[in-house]
Amino acid sequence: MLQDVNGSKVWTTNTTGKSVVGMNLTDSGNLVLFDVNGSVVWQSFDYPTDCLLPGQRLFQGQQLIPSVSSTNLTAQKGLFSLQVTDEGLFAYVGSNPPQIYYERTGFDSYENGELKFIRFLNGSLSFFFSFDEPGDRDTYIQIPFASSAQYMKFMPDGHLKVFESKEGWPEVSDLLTNGRYGNCIYPLACGRNAICSNNQQCSCPVSNPHTIDYFRAVNDRLPNLGCSAVTPLTCNAIQDHVFISLQNVTYYDYSVHSTTEHYDYSTTYMENVSMERCKQACLNNCSCKAAFFQYYLNASSGACFLPSEIFTMKTIDPYYNTIAFIKVQRPPSSMSQKPKKKNRPIAIILTSIIGSSLFLLVVVGFITFLNRKLRSDAQMEEEYIDAVPGLPTRFTYEELKTATENFCKKLGQGGFGSVYEGTLEDDSKIAVKRLDGLGHVNKSFLAEVESIGSIHHMNLVRLRGFCASKSQRFLVYDFMSNGSLDRWIYHGNLQHVLEWQCRKKIILDIAKGLSYLHEECMQKIIHLDIKPQNILLDKDFNAKVSDFGLSKLINRDQSQVMTRMRGTPGYMAPEWLSSVITEKVDVYSFGIVLLEILCGRKNFDRSRPEESWHLLGVFQQCWEQGTLLDIVDKHSEDMQTHGSEVVEMMKVAAWCLQTNFTRRPSMSSVVMVLEGRMNVESNLDYNFTDPRLQNTAVEHKKDMTPLLASVLSGPR
Repeated sequence: MLQDVNGSKVWTTNTTGKSVVGMNLTDSGNLVLFDVNGSVVWQSFDYPTDCLLPGQRLFQGQQLIPSVSSTNLTAQKGLFSLQVTDEGLFAYVGSNPPQIYYERTGFDSYENGELKFIRFLNGSLSFFFSFDEPGDRDTYIQIPFASSAQYMKFMPDGHLKVFESKEGWPEVSDLLTNGRYGNCIYPLACGRNAICSNNQQCSCPVSNPHTIDYFRAVNDRLPNLGCSAVTPLTCNAIQDHVFISLQNVTYYDYSVHSTTEHYDYSTTYMENVSMERCKQACLNNCSCKAAFFQYYLNASSGACFLPSEIFTMKTIDPYYNTIAFIKVQRPPSSMSQKPKKKNRPIAIILTSIIGSSLFLLVVVGFITFLNRKLRSDAQMEEEYIDAVPGLPTRFTYEELKTATENFCKKLGQGGFGSVYEGTLEDDSKIAVKRLDGLGHVNKSFLAEVESIGSIHHMNLVRLRGFCASKSQRFLVYDFMSNGSLDRWIYHGNLQHVLEWQCRKKIILDIAKGLSYLHEECMQKIIHLDIKPQNILLDKDFNAKVSDFGLSKLINRDQSQVMTRMRGTPGYMAPEWLSSVITEKVDVYSFGIVLLEILCGRKNFDRSRPEESWHLLGVFQQCWEQGTLLDIVDKHSEDMQTHGSEVVEMMKVAAWCLQTNFTRRPSMSSVVMVLEGRMNVESNLDYNFTDPRLQNTAVEHKKDMTPLLASVLSGPR
């Protein structure tokens, strides 16, 4: 029992009458009360608060609640919770219903699909689907291995952090943080009603055109404390409710489904609705504070989220077609506004006078500044790069020019630039990728180079180094002597026909590489452009995934293919048309590539009869007719000999190609199936063809003739 200074009870184990005779604090930090027989009566590991210690479990139905913060002015006790449910791990922020800002779900592929508990182990936060806790965990979130004692704490700001016993107990991992948007995914990153940009700058919503200030900062000196409405919303004057429209602004809780087993989101989340219906639904509900709308091709069919409380919003890439409509109260007409109108001409006159007086000085000053800036830019960039720790090897432009013999041997043209073959002084072969669309060195470029350079896996192409010289940007990779996979499966040259065992190994290699990106990196990486041109083969035909992580380095407006869609038509999952993407888009693309490997043809091929243009349509028809052997690669006698095994492998492709992305497996599950440790899910849906997606593929084949996929991401 704990008592305060007045003797009042603050906390107790509630073990009165249970014959407790002793207490033991174990080496793992578990406080155990035991009886005369040595049996455990009570232990602290069963009653988690805001921390987990190594070895401790958080069972289904249990949760972590942060303690009160003495420094975070925006957080409050009970606002956040981290809960284990049968569906997965969820992080909530208080609202009605609670809003989800993090989830780890999609476990339907496991034997019972129901999460039992998570456990803090050395090197991971592991997920288990059986109380037996077999030796192999089912899935996990990676944590740096401990060199000394560690503990995990759910923080008052909603972060889940791991600290290690070194000087000052430094933070070694931030488990929930998304690598793409950083801290902007957290509900209080910028406080309530504020917008968080990708570099975590906070701002208040502004109307366009900016005629009225509807929001103001709570504290101008502390923008992360959020924004408050100048005129609070009131249900007594709903006729004066209007919207501020914010392009490319979204909300962290945008991707929840309309209902879960634990909370009903049917009134806050709608699918397949028009933009106007979304806005009207918010206007009709006084408790609705905003309407977040997202669509793909057609604004008449999108997803709509209607929160009753607004925490931090975030800017998002323009290809998502996301619009935020923030409900505000139109201020009543009053005399207080008239002086502003009278003063406006005076302000304009004063501004003009000042501007005219200073014009000459500004011009002279600008010219002087520009000359100085041009002279110092190179030096500043060098100092900036030198100050960033953890970067891979930096090459000079002259070194790469010499290695590639003045960039004379071009291997291919990718979506991010040209690729050249080269040889370093130690005679090692390299592939040098020139990145198009990048200007001066910036923090995001170096951060991504550091991130990609730190990823090492035998089925991922290794980043050897980089070059940042003036406006030139290069990435240096290991050279893959057998080029890209498309050379070997489309039979442009019939001398290059892969046997069944080689194809099986390539398929497993690709799956392992993607599984590592999705589940074993510090921060989840979604590739977004899996296709044969991005699968490279070394001299022993080991497959390695290339171009992972590069999508963050390029200004997407520089490439037509990347402006609206991230990826290549024909390999894109159906959910690109209407909702926020997950790693399951890579699973879908893997399914397409798998089918191409097994059938020895492209997923869209105009050289064939019209009814056979689309491989998915042929696959579906052959499954319905029981003739899947007919689409096994006919250019390979070995493939025909192993036809029954190939047809079994097609079930894996079908599993990955489920139109409902929640039914697709994780890539780790695919690896387990390919290794014979798990079976493919039964009752698969073989209706793969989505007319919208099919038409999109055809249209983009026509519209982008100068930028065909085979050119953008050709063989390296």
